[in-house]
Amino acid sequence: MTEVFIYDHVRTPRGRGKKDGSLHEVPSVRLAAKTLEAIRDRNGLDTKTVDDIIMGCVDPVMDAGAVIPKAAAFEAGYSTRTPGIQISRFCASGLDAVNLAAGKISQGADDIVISGGVESMSRVGLGMSGGAWFMDPSVNFPAYFMPQGVSADLIATKYGFSRDDVDAYAVESQKRAANAWEKGYFKNSVIPVKDQNGLTILAHDEHMRPGTDMQALASLNPSFQMPGEMGGFEAVGIQAHPEVERINYVHHAGNSSGIVDGAAAVLLGSRAGGESMGLKPRGRIRAFANIGSDPALMLTGPVDVTQKLLKRTGMQLSDIDLFELNEAFAAVVLRYMQAFDISHDRINVNGGAIAMGHPLGATGAMILGTALDELERRDLNTALVTLCIGAGMGTATVIERV
Repeated sequence: MTEVFIYDHVRTPRGRGKKDGSLHEVPSVRLAAKTLEAIRDRNGLDTKTVDDIIMGCVDPVMDAGAVIPKAAAFEAGYSTRTPGIQISRFCASGLDAVNLAAGKISQGADDIVISGGVESMSRVGLGMSGGAWFMDPSVNFPAYFMPQGVSADLIATKYGFSRDDVDAYAVESQKRAANAWEKGYFKNSVIPVKDQNGLTILAHDEHMRPGTDMQALASLNPSFQMPGEMGGFEAVGIQAHPEVERINYVHHAGNSSGIVDGAAAVLLGSRAGGESMGLKPRGRIRAFANIGSDPALMLTGPVDVTQKLLKRTGMQLSDIDLFELNEAFAAVVLRYMQAFDISHDRINVNGGAIAMGHPLGATGAMILGTALDELERRDLNTALVTLCIGAGMGTATVIERV
């Protein structure tokens, strides 16, 4: 099988996913186009040689609909020969876009593919595309459907994480993200979003609150207690996990991922494809996997998919230098560290979505890029990137620095 190399990656800053957010006036297609333009210009790509563009988009409706990567290619001035396809595996869409591209390249179907994702959550609200999972009783009954926040609180209860535990994790995420920005760790990967006059709209992650402390978080009320208790979802969780007598509601806006706008792109290719354009590889896709997991806990898929991936590759946890796990909720990462006895200094070392936000379809590609940058900065070799996923799934990818 053909080796798959990572040649470059970029992302936009993450703007607050509200109408007063800096990127609200920028349509999804424009966010995606900005990353395609940057990948082309940074690498001197002849876009006629790009075999495909694969982008994750969880809610591909309204201005994010109609095969947004192809539309973005038009806006970015790519060759009309460049095709595009959008995919969704909920929160892992951006990482699965990378994995699908890697699969095509490894089989010799393509030589150069741009993968990534986009989500404008201020313009296309969460869940706007609808779906049977949460709307059709014939589906959501066997799926133990409940809001993800209730599932996060169920995880915290089942595995013994207190309000102080999840708040302390959130405070550390904010500190690490602020430190990474202050030290310039993202400067080579984050591209400013500019208007048609060339004026910068946003150049910095906008959701961050670096002054967050335990006292500030303690003042916030749990976000998911009402749907859990009044909406009946706690009963659903207890039905699936009767060992839990009642759910302890510990998650709130301050220790959950932020709603934001953003896009990312990753340039992948075979060795021959890269050499034909004079590109130097930075990393290699070593392996990837997907799995279905407990639908009620919903967000423990990263544990299950990591076990599957390590078994398939014959790797040990000690072979992994760094871990990137999307901070959907603090308990997701705490459970992962607990399950594998991973110290916090090896995972999410530059903060995560609690501090910087989670633009659903793009996040997987963003954190893969973060992991690669950090391997280079620390002169390390191997990273595992993973995300929890709605309906109970997990996706993971192992990359190696070249």
